[in-house]
This record gives sequence, structure tokens and C-alpha cells, in this order.
Amino acid sequence: MTSFFLTSLISKSQFYTLPAEYFFSLTHEKTFGSPDSSLHTAFKPYMPGFSKKYAVASDTSVFFKGTKHQNLLDALFNRHLIQIKSKNKDNNAFDLFIDPLLNLEYGKDFSDASGEQLYTNTRGIIAGGHLGTNVYFETLLSENQSFFPTYLDSFATEQKVIPGQGRWKTFKTSGYDYAFSSGFVSVQAGKHLNIQFGHGKHKIGNGYRSLFLSDNAFNYPYLRFTQQWFKGRLQYSNLYTVFMNLVPALENPPAATEPLFQKKAASFQYLSVNAGKRLQLGFFQGLMWEPADGNNQQHLDARYFNPFIYTNLAAFGLNDSKHNLIIGTELNIKITKSLSAYGQFVLDDVSPVGYSPSQGSGYQAGLKYFDAFTVKGLFLQIEYNSTGVVQYNTNQNGLVPYYTHYNQNLASAFPNGSELVLIGNYTFKRFFVNAKFNSQNVDSGNSNPSYNTLLMQGRIGYLINPAYNLNIYLSINNRLQKFDNFSSTYNETRYVSIGLKTGLYNLYYDF
Repeated sequence: MTSFFLTSLISKSQFYTLPAEYFFSLTHEKTFGSPDSSLHTAFKPYMPGFSKKYAVASDTSVFFKGTKHQNLLDALFNRHLIQIKSKNKDNNAFDLFIDPLLNLEYGKDFSDASGEQLYTNTRGIIAGGHLGTNVYFETLLSENQSFFPTYLDSFATEQKVIPGQGRWKTFKTSGYDYAFSSGFVSVQAGKHLNIQFGHGKHKIGNGYRSLFLSDNAFNYPYLRFTQQWFKGRLQYSNLYTVFMNLVPALENPPAATEPLFQKKAASFQYLSVNAGKRLQLGFFQGLMWEPADGNNQQHLDARYFNPFIYTNLAAFGLNDSKHNLIIGTELNIKITKSLSAYGQFVLDDVSPVGYSPSQGSGYQAGLKYFDAFTVKGLFLQIEYNSTGVVQYNTNQNGLVPYYTHYNQNLASAFPNGSELVLIGNYTFKRFFVNAKFNSQNVDSGNSNPSYNTLLMQGRIGYLINPAYNLNIYLSINNRLQKFDNFSSTYNETRYVSIGLKTGLYNLYYDF
């Protein structure tokens, strides 16, 4: 997941360090989450550059240890498609790896009477590399055309964005054309400090969802400082970002020009503490400032750059009329090498107008079980999330920005309410089968009807190349949604698809 790795690429390939696709990330999450690992696992992308030992689990050789291949076969099935390495192997002065980015999916929604053929056609490129031992860089470019099932089509039309992938323009009659990019540079500025700047996403949490900050929304510009102290037992991160409201930024925009959108700045602090080999504690603060003015100028005072956690809580409180401040705590208990329990508690507004205090708070509880019941390669997870109806929407007067970016929640993909998530994954060599079940009860507040959604997904496939998670798969998705006091029947989606995909980042279509 991110920063740079200090191990050489001479004989081994690395995973890309984007916020990884959830199932693929399990290949190293088991090692990182063991009591024998001191890695701080909650803030993703990771910062393994502080220690060489963290890089072991990021290596693709776990898929083909002890096997020798010809160069062409090796490039197709084991390593990056293009690798350029410096002759100075000892110091790793320079290396570059480049791979294709693909998502060629074709499917059909059998609940759609129109019989429309659905597909996604993604073509792009991803590259990364080292400059010396202290600088790592990565970049991604993608061009996409899609025809979606009805519920995703409705979301894109209403919110003006593709989930997690930004704005779109019309493709043919009912399709979507969209492009996105990301990239960053990571600099190890000393023994205790890593500095990273770029355009991308982050996630804070050990669960499938995050109630703090998730990789659910679109990419954004950021600057991140990460420190480690006391032999790595304490890790402290400051993240500064610029988000966007998809509303006009200028009161009097020039005629016939591309519209500018309203900016809003945010800052986040996260303190992670290894309180022994089996317990990690986390402390979170997020502060979002009111949107830019009619000239699209953001007015910040020095407190925006305040790096100390919870001190802005004392300055603004949880009910400030011009800022949106969220605080939280997290724990991760490593019960055994294969079993861990985790949870979050988040507080946004202690006295929301017209609501009870509990409707401004939320919590998460979950269990992860690797090699479940001694079956190697079997992963099981159960997670429960609950958020108050106004937890991320405390601005009753329209002055304070919602906790959003590009019309999507910066935390969980599903709206406020409760959710049960069940996940199973089994891998045998390069074959995999996984399943996910979501049961969501959404509280829409006083003005809109509440509803419940059931989502079931099953997928079977084969991992072609582990260096960039190129896989082929068959997927079956069933979605049932029913609104209270509106209909006694469920709106149903039965979507079956096959695809060839470079799965390097999460796409949260489960809402």
C-alpha cells in the first residue's frame, strides 16, 4: 500500500503501493497483522520504508518461490511487464517498473427487461520506481467507458460522478466516459520522518469499511508527514488535503468557460501506538474547513496547519458553525497469529439539532480469521458498522461543508445507518474464490424514507500475474433494495459478468 520499499528489485517483483484491492491485499495483510509484526496497520497506504523487514510480505515471490522461468514467460506471469534497473545494484540507484492497467468486463443484468449489454473498457498504464534508496514514485493513468446496471446508472446520473472515479461525460446513448489519474512521490527524509505528496486516496482503519477516512471517494491532492519514534512503537501522521464540492465556485463566472468547483481544505491527524505485541491503539482527528468564497479563495488561519492531535478540538469543539470536526479512536487486538479483533468509535456532533446525541456518533466491530479452522488459504471476516443519521452531516445552516468529496462520503460507501458485512476468500496456488454479503439498513433522517439493501457477490478466478494483480474471473452479483413505506417488493439487480482485470484499487459498488 504506499511509500517505498527498501528491498532491491534485482531478483524480486514488488506490489504497487496504491490502496490495494481488498482481496488481493490479503496476501500480505496476514503477515502484517501477526503479533510478530510491529507494522502500524491502520493508516493506508502503509509506510514500510521505516524498516526493511516490512518489505518481505510485499514481494510477489510468495507466488512462485523456487521456480525459474524464461524471460518472456516470467514477464507475462510473474513480474512486471517492463523493468529497468540501474547497474549499481548495491545502492539501488535507479529502477523503474511499468505495467498495463486493464479492466475488460462484459456482463448482463438478468433483472433488466431491456436486455442491455453491459461492459467496462478500461485501458491505462501504471508505473513506479526508486531514485536512490530514499525516494519512491508511482503514477497511474486510466481511460474508461462503461455501461452500468440500473442502480449504478442512477447513482452516476444523480451524483454526477462514477463511484470513486470522478466526473463523466456521455458515451454513446446511455454509457459513461471518464478518466482518472493518480501519483505520488515519497521521500524518506531521515530515520524518523517520511514525506509524501501527490494525488490519490487514503484509508484509516483495519476493517473493510472505515468510519474515519476511506478510499471510497475520488482522488485528491495531498501532503502527508509520517513520523516514527521509540523504536517504531509510535507512529504519527499528519495529512493535509484539498477536497471539492461539485457546486459552482464563482459568483460571476466568465461566459463560455469550463466551470470551477468549490474548494474546501481539510487536515487529519492519526496517532498509532503499539501497546505491546498484541494491541494497537489509534487516535484520530479530522477537520474540514468551510468552502471557499465566491472568488474560490480558501480562507485559512494558522490553526489549519496545527499538527497536534485534539488541540483543534479544544479550539473549535464538535458543534462549530464554520468547521466540521470529527474525532475517533481505534483498537486492533492480535488474538493469535491468524485471528484478530478490531473496532472504531467516531464522534461528530454531541448535540445535533433535532436529533439525539447518539445520532452524531458511530462505531465498528469486526473479526478477521486467516487460515481459518487450520485450512491454509481460507480467510473469513465479519464486521458490523453503525453510524448516526447526522454523523457526517452536522451542518444544519449550510455553512459547514459536509464530510464529502466529489459528492461522495469520505468515510464509508454506504449512507448513515447500520451494516453487517460477511467476507470469505479461499486461494489455492493462483486460483481463488471469494464471496461477500452486505446487509444495510439506511436511516435517511426525517425528510426521506429509510430503506434496506442486501448485496451478495461471488467470484471465481485465476491470478495471471501477481506483480500487478492481473486476473481473469467470473462474477455473480445480486442486489435487493426496498424502501420503507413505499413498496412491499424489492428492487432487484442480478448482474453476471466475466472479465480480465488489473485489480490494484478498490471500487465500492456495494451500496
